[in-house]
Amino acid sequence: MNDGFDFDFDLDELAPADAASEEAVERFWSGDLTALSQHHTTPNGSHSFVVAHDQSATWGVPGAPQVMAIAVARDLTEFTYILETSHHATVPFAQNWLVERGCPPEKIAKVHGGFAKPADDLTVWVERQIRESGARYEVLDNHTSDSDPNETWTLTRDSRAAEAPLRVFHEEWDQDAGTYTMREGAFADVDVARSWLDDRNGPLPPPPEYFGEGDIRRSRAALSRSAGAAAAPKPGLEASRTPPAGPIRRPIQGRLL
Repeated sequence: MNDGFDFDFDLDELAPADAASEEAVERFWSGDLTALSQHHTTPNGSHSFVVAHDQSATWGVPGAPQVMAIAVARDLTEFTYILETSHHATVPFAQNWLVERGCPPEKIAKVHGGFAKPADDLTVWVERQIRESGARYEVLDNHTSDSDPNETWTLTRDSRAAEAPLRVFHEEWDQDAGTYTMREGAFADVDVARSWLDDRNGPLPPPPEYFGEGDIRRSRAALSRSAGAAAAPKPGLEASRTPPAGPIRRPIQGRLL
């Protein structure tokens, strides 16, 4: 695994706890991976959580996700381990997968330097919402394009949405600026969402809750600043309810900036 140091899962003295872990470690190869974010528990190192870019996906099936999440749980009394991996179109969905397996969200949130940066506060807010959403979003499909257009999208079903429960998370990179944006769009059903993805006939429709009572003026002001600078969202409950504004980009499709 490449990111400026030699990462080792430290499994030499341990045995796989199940057949799935044995199969996962046999097919696992870190040579094509670049670590983007990671967390290892202390003091005994029982768990490891890693988000990585899988460069091998760039010459695999067109549109395949290129972000890998890796979770290792070691039982140091039984001398066994469980190894799980999962591919995702974007970093925050990979982070969410790891959080669901016990990784503290704040420990996996920061992406190492040398990669594209979020272009605005709205991107940061949307990514945080995904990362800390638990099982809220059921992923139905995703697609990654590392040529024109430079983008990914993830089609999901939002279990908490009272209206327009089909949600598209669209990430777009600006290679010249070294930034990327992440936006959320809301649709009534899968067909309408796929129609937008196929035709791009208009802007991505924002979720109705972006303009809910109590947040109307702040949300609209934030969205109107999506092309420029925006104030950073306040931490805690206020940040979780009110979407800010801004674009962002990241070099995960084999694009290290």
